[in-house]
Parts: sequence; structure tokens; C-alpha cells
Amino acid sequence: MKKLVIASLLAFGALNAMADNPHGFPPGIAKKMKSCDDCGYVQGVKKEKRKGEGGAVGIVAGAAAGGLLGNQFGKGNGKTAMTVGGAVAGGFAGNEVQKHVTSKEVFVTTVKMHDGSIRKFEQEAAPGWKSGSIVKVNGKAIVAVAS
Repeated sequence: MKKLVIASLLAFGALNAMADNPHGFPPGIAKKMKSCDDCGYVQGVKKEKRKGEGGAVGIVAGAAAGGLLGNQFGKGNGKTAMTVGGAVAGGFAGNEVQKHVTSKEVFVTTVKMHDGSIRKFEQEAAPGWKSGSIVKVNGKAIVAVAS
């Protein structure tokens, strides 16, 4: 009988703890976030590379270089075809080079929100928080609340 009472009390205590922390936050975090609906728990921060944008400068520069290179080959109509082919291929290559040159690194923060949903935020500057920090969401930005 004593074992049944003890087991029942433990089960009741566990259910009560689950009611206070339904989304499975680490111990102590759920209590800190209880009064803040716009708060979340940082699950991770990682650096990722984003491809830049191509544009007219890369296309024109690549086409000019490709056209000059293509003009060095062939005779007559073949020379014209090589020049045009070189310009087309050069324009494509120049656009890709410009994308590479204008690429950037961003920090992606994964946040488990108070309601249990997962959100990701990107920023170019190194964040002032780390995994385990509590942050508050302000629109599309986050601000550190506690570590």
C-alpha cells in the first residue's frame, strides 16, 4: 500500500511538472519564460554562407572577356560564331563570378518559442547570445534577455 501511495505521489508530481513545462524546455528555462509570451530559448547559432546576387556588371564584363577570347579562334563565319559563343558563355560565367564575389556570411539563430514553435532568425553581425540563452522576439529581430 505504501508503494502505491508513493508511486501515485511521484506520478502526480511529474504530471504537475509537465503542466508547468509542456514544451520540454530545459530545467529553469520554462520558469524564466513563463511571464513572457514573446520569449524563446536559443537552441543553436550557426554561421552559413549566402550566395550573392549577379548583375549587369558581371554579365557585361564576362561577355566582353568571352567575346575577346572567342575571337581568337576560327576563320570567317566560324570566327563570328566563336566570338558570339564566347560572349554568351562569358556573360554566364561573369554573372556567376559576381554572385561569388558578393556572397556573405550570416548567423542563423534557431529559437524555440514560449508556445513550443521553432523560429529561425538571420543576421550579418555576430549575435550577443549563444545556445541556452533566453531571447525576446521583436518583429523579425531578437534581443538577448538572459543567458
